[in-house]
Amino acid sequence: MDRLRRPADPRTAALIRAAQASARSRGSFQPSRRTMLGAGALGLGATLLAGCAPPEPPAGGVAELDLPEDRSEREKTVRWANWTAYLDMDDAGKTYPTLTAFEKQTGIKVSYTEDVDDNDTYFNKIAPQLRAKQDINRDIFTFTDWMANRIIREGLCQPLELIQMPNASNLLAPLKDVSFDPGRQYSLTWQSGFAGIGYHKGKVGRELKAIEDLWADDLKGRISVLSEFRDTLGLIMQSQGVDPSGDFDQAAFEAAIGEVDKRLTEGYIRRIKGNSYLNDLKSGNAVAGIVWSGDLFVLRAETEDDDWEFVIPESGGMLWSDNLMVPITSHHRRNAQQVMDYYYDPNVAAEVAAWVNYICPVEGAQAEMEKIDPDLAESPFIFPSEDYIADHDIVGFRALSSQEDADYSALWAKAVGN
Repeated sequence: MDRLRRPADPRTAALIRAAQASARSRGSFQPSRRTMLGAGALGLGATLLAGCAPPEPPAGGVAELDLPEDRSEREKTVRWANWTAYLDMDDAGKTYPTLTAFEKQTGIKVSYTEDVDDNDTYFNKIAPQLRAKQDINRDIFTFTDWMANRIIREGLCQPLELIQMPNASNLLAPLKDVSFDPGRQYSLTWQSGFAGIGYHKGKVGRELKAIEDLWADDLKGRISVLSEFRDTLGLIMQSQGVDPSGDFDQAAFEAAIGEVDKRLTEGYIRRIKGNSYLNDLKSGNAVAGIVWSGDLFVLRAETEDDDWEFVIPESGGMLWSDNLMVPITSHHRRNAQQVMDYYYDPNVAAEVAAWVNYICPVEGAQAEMEKIDPDLAESPFIFPSEDYIADHDIVGFRALSSQEDADYSALWAKAVGN
């Protein structure tokens, strides 16, 4: 299909310029082992930045919060819920070097768990307890912008004491004042990234360039797609000529669902999953699908298999940001704030970015990355340049109204059998 070249969102363009402000002039990009996902198609798509239009401001603001007692002084602990493959690990895959360093530096013990498979599943699990003000045994949780908006609107997270968090000022300037959290009173960006096509070149035997390429007969039953509808349906909407960042209607949304339903019924799609889709790729049960960019870096590094490839579809890609927040029921807010502040040290942020290969939100991290790995300091997957956004139609799913959010989520849940 003919693609419309969209101008870069001014906020996105500003964020990219901020991310590159301290960068050296670009030379040729030579991928290291962590970035070897294919210098061709991957390089084209991976230079976007999570500067997508944020959700609408919370209606009516956040109710006055009745905060729980903070026990940080006497209980030196933090419990952090995050997504899979989202923090630096040692070569043995058993410890998190930056967390170990934090614990030695502060004396605070961090219990880090990969609880989040997708936003809806995890939120629906903990929401009843949060609303009842019952402890969920977590002091930090990590949610995508649209879900962070819902959590702030419902008053289910605690305000941050930014005066106690000097490194938080290193957040890239355009991210400091987003509409779902003006002034960043409740959240800080953890990482940003994008959704596209991932596949194993050896097992597929050819290049996959378009969403339609996933529906080939020889791939039937070996395709996995993401349960986050803003990623899966966003990509499908683009392939159908609809801009998911624009003013689409319910008919366009349902048309994308119809495509998923058709491919499920016909047996092309094996599973609709959250982060656990990686297990199907590792086992060989799936050889291609709609995936998140950084996961393919991790997969390639962990399996030492250079055939894993990531591409932005010809019709465009989707972008997003995830955020660190403190649950309303946490009794260790100040300890949690110390963890969050620590990861906004540019040196620490660079260490994490070197492993996860997602877009880094921390000013100064690129200069620190040059000391760790000069190749990664040039990586468009971590420190994006401006050109690719418009050239490759990489957008964010538009903010939904509360009613749309409820209606569209119900339609998606029915389609996937939840």
